[in-house]
Amino acid sequence: MATFELQRTVPLSAAEAWRRVTTWPRHGEVVPLTRITVTTPPPTGEGTRFTARTGTVPLGFDDPMEVTVWRPPAGDSPGFCRLEKRGRTVMGWAEIEVHARPGGRSRVVWREDVRVRFLPAACDGLLARAGRVMFGRATDRLLRRG
Repeated sequence: MATFELQRTVPLSAAEAWRRVTTWPRHGEVVPLTRITVTTPPPTGEGTRFTARTGTVPLGFDDPMEVTVWRPPAGDSPGFCRLEKRGRTVMGWAEIEVHARPGGRSRVVWREDVRVRFLPAACDGLLARAGRVMFGRATDRLLRRG
């Protein structure tokens, strides 16, 4: 599996940074050729399911995910969300942490462990680098846009 991590410190409260990175449909606004469909009713919590559809017809794939841990930031406790990828093409997990920092800032940590069906393990390094770049850009955009 390809594993990567990225971190960003931003001038946002932990609650606002959390909201920006865990409002799933917004991910479709910042990741090229991707649309997010939430398949469970709000609010988001453990058991929330959504699918990221990436690509164009007829080329593309679905990346269904389920929230398995949901702990928004509260007081001094960081926010933590774990997503399990439930697809046939993309498997693995993602974790998002949001830590409050002094001065109304927050630190966002995104970790992902991903496996793509039919892609040999020899490609894990390249996949991890591509994931770090793609999700780094997406995270930057999510945190910049209110």
